[in-house]
Amino acid sequence: MSHSFQVDLRGVVDLLSHHLYASPRVYVRELLQNAVDAITAAGIDHGLVRIDCDGTGLTIRDNGIGLTLAQVHELLATIGRSGKRDELGFGRHEFLGQFGIGLLSCFLVADEIRVVTRSGDEPTVYWTGYSDGRYETGDGPARPEPGTTVTLLPRHGEEAWLAEPRVLELARLFGSLLPVTVQVGQTVVTGRPLPWDADGDRVRYCQEVFGFTPYDVIDLNVPEAGLRGLAFVLPAPASPAARAGHRVYLKRMLLAEGAEGLLPEWAFFARCVVNATELRPTASREALYEDGLLEQTREALGAQLRGWLVNLAHQDPGRVIDFLRIHHVGVKALALHDDEMLQLVAQWWPMETNVGRLTLSEVRERYQIIRYCSTLDEFRQLAAVAAAQQLAVVNGGYTYDMELIERLPAMDPGYMVDRLDPSDLTTRFHVLDLAEELDMRGFLTTAQRTLDRLGCEVVVRGFDPVTLPALYLVDRDATFQRHLRDTREVADEAWAGVLAAFEQSAAQARPQLVVNHRNALVRRIASLGDPKLMELAVEGLYGQALLLGHHPLRPADTALLNRSFLGLLDRAVLGGGS
Repeated sequence: MSHSFQVDLRGVVDLLSHHLYASPRVYVRELLQNAVDAITAAGIDHGLVRIDCDGTGLTIRDNGIGLTLAQVHELLATIGRSGKRDELGFGRHEFLGQFGIGLLSCFLVADEIRVVTRSGDEPTVYWTGYSDGRYETGDGPARPEPGTTVTLLPRHGEEAWLAEPRVLELARLFGSLLPVTVQVGQTVVTGRPLPWDADGDRVRYCQEVFGFTPYDVIDLNVPEAGLRGLAFVLPAPASPAARAGHRVYLKRMLLAEGAEGLLPEWAFFARCVVNATELRPTASREALYEDGLLEQTREALGAQLRGWLVNLAHQDPGRVIDFLRIHHVGVKALALHDDEMLQLVAQWWPMETNVGRLTLSEVRERYQIIRYCSTLDEFRQLAAVAAAQQLAVVNGGYTYDMELIERLPAMDPGYMVDRLDPSDLTTRFHVLDLAEELDMRGFLTTAQRTLDRLGCEVVVRGFDPVTLPALYLVDRDATFQRHLRDTREVADEAWAGVLAAFEQSAAQARPQLVVNHRNALVRRIASLGDPKLMELAVEGLYGQALLLGHHPLRPADTALLNRSFLGLLDRAVLGGGS
């Protein structure tokens, strides 16, 4: 035996109010949608939708096609059935609504819905629906012309939703761009120029809707989606993590004030207002349905934003520099996989270097090779010393910078890039001659004995700037080996054995303390006759080099710093007392 499902209308209304629709306010949109679709079906050039609020309820009238008695039974009393479909059940292109649940949204604010409708020369039909699931049909005075009148009687506690000020606000929000006349009381809410039309005040629209004066306004056009609109470029930085919300209309009815997913994620510097005829809404008509067409539209809009930026770089370089100063993170994110954007970044965005802020193109032009540090700490450690050796170094530690530098040769083989390894600097330092080496032998022996327990090799070289007494250098292999040893100490026995296979001997991967022979303090320390005082001084040089280079301090390093400081302070006090 077969049976039909029994529908608890109160349960369905609760489902709509708490899960499908975000707010009861959508009932105004659904009423407008039904009225406009009825006018569209009637083929009327001058459609009129009038809404009146008399304090006891709300009435909305249209001069559309109306319904027959059979259609009333079929459409108004069947959840999910829509008259806006073709004979195969597909939603018809020219209508706003497709899901057949719009009228149910009125039960969010009303206990009773009354419909008076007439289709062509058919008799006028009276239909009344109740929130408990019942409905009635009957006869009454003939409606003088085709069309439909819907009256809502408010449910207890929801009267404010049917008051004229609130209805006027919602009708203006949802329906201000509709191609028919919509009137609430004595106020017409339609007739405003479309924002993307030539005679519309685009800047003023952005100020009213989005609350900012745009840096620039970009026309958007995607014929495949029947989309036209505008993108407003933000005049201030926006967080890449913030979800950009856009104002989206479908067939000129507002779908959402904060729709997401319209633009690519990298385009967080723009806010859009668009109207589309081919994109699909979700069942709640409060978001865009994610499908292949939306993905194509997103890509097309991204291409148009990128084209605007490229044209701006060619036509007004000053403005593109201002734009990059505001939104460089978004542009660099796009440049990770777009050669045209990478070329723009390389040419116009000045990056931090140890010789001032320069674009990557300027670094290539002046120094041929783009040397870079991969982290901010590494740049801080090496910037001054590299500059003294006439090496320009780019700070690649900011978001996306290292990845963009490393992508340059793939875009243009004319770019040569090289990640600066700290050990590379020592090849440019002055090697001591035999006499100097003999003078420093005692110091070097004491220094190496002092720092052996910390796994550090001491080297004496001459380098600029002469004011820097010592430099602590860790190449990438040494850093890797240190992390490897730290991991082995906390890993279980099995993993420790695996990691041991990658470990080199300590001698192969030791950091270096490069002591500057040109520094006067270093030479005075080397001439000390007190081995204990020399040891304290070496520890002081080591600690200062760690701090100046922003290196992480291990417990052993911290203990050494304390011992050196207190030991030298004790010697100073004793010397002063004598």
